[in-house]
Amino acid sequence: MAEGERQSPPDSLEDTPPATQNFIIPKKEIHTVPDMGKWKRSQAIEKLVSLLNTLDRWIDETPPVDQPSRFGNKAYRTWYAKLDQEAEDLVATVVPAHLAAAVPEVSVYLKESVGNSTRIDYGTGHEAAFAAFLCCLCKIGVLRVDDQIAIVFKVFNRYLEVMRKLQKTYRMEPAGSQGVWGLDDFQFLPFIWGSSQLIDHPFLEPRHFVDEKAVNENHKDYMFLECILFITEMKTGPFAEHSNQLWNISAVPSWSKVNQGLIRMYKAECLEKFPVIQHFKFGSLLPIHPVSSC
Repeated sequence: MAEGERQSPPDSLEDTPPATQNFIIPKKEIHTVPDMGKWKRSQAIEKLVSLLNTLDRWIDETPPVDQPSRFGNKAYRTWYAKLDQEAEDLVATVVPAHLAAAVPEVSVYLKESVGNSTRIDYGTGHEAAFAAFLCCLCKIGVLRVDDQIAIVFKVFNRYLEVMRKLQKTYRMEPAGSQGVWGLDDFQFLPFIWGSSQLIDHPFLEPRHFVDEKAVNENHKDYMFLECILFITEMKTGPFAEHSNQLWNISAVPSWSKVNQGLIRMYKAECLEKFPVIQHFKFGSLLPIHPVSSC
């Protein structure tokens, strides 16, 4: 395609490849994109936001119950049971009819992305499942590679908002948290994408994310700072004590170095850790087949 030309709108999917094709995962370049100004609104992305709005509404309709235990409110199981029952119908609103055969497989990743209903916990493995959900939608052609900015800063950001509401409402436990020595109790990917968003920022530097004033004034525009704000709302005491790993990262001189370090850390602490990956489910869209050598 010539430079400057646009692909056909995502809601025009007549030439989308059939679900039986051997799909190739789009090349990930999201973590290198420093700006978020290139909004690309598509029908598919609007439908995904609507799906997440539904999950948000269900939280309002399922208030916490009175129970002796402070953490792990059992009303979460009622909320999750509704998602478990409705997941395929929700995903079907995003996937066009000629790709309906993909719905049962894709919906598994949506259900896996919101936490564990037995333990009433949430962690980076669940977050990875939502990334896998979005990846599957890319592979079947519902989302386009050129939607990547909006996929992260609109859809994934809305997902984060809903997950934070779940965590607060039902007092969910962190899944596999390393406590003060972990990056964060619940999330990791928004720190990667959020730091890429701040690369070459004219005045915000890594040292500013431990500055309460800087965070309060800028968190609505920057994913990384929104993560920091949520941590300070959920934890008490000095930042250096409850989030030591992030405190150390604030001393890194540039956002590009922060970003590179976080990518390496995510690979080591999440993608290569058995307690996280043992729960990940593989299918035809995200198979576990080894990469063939040239």
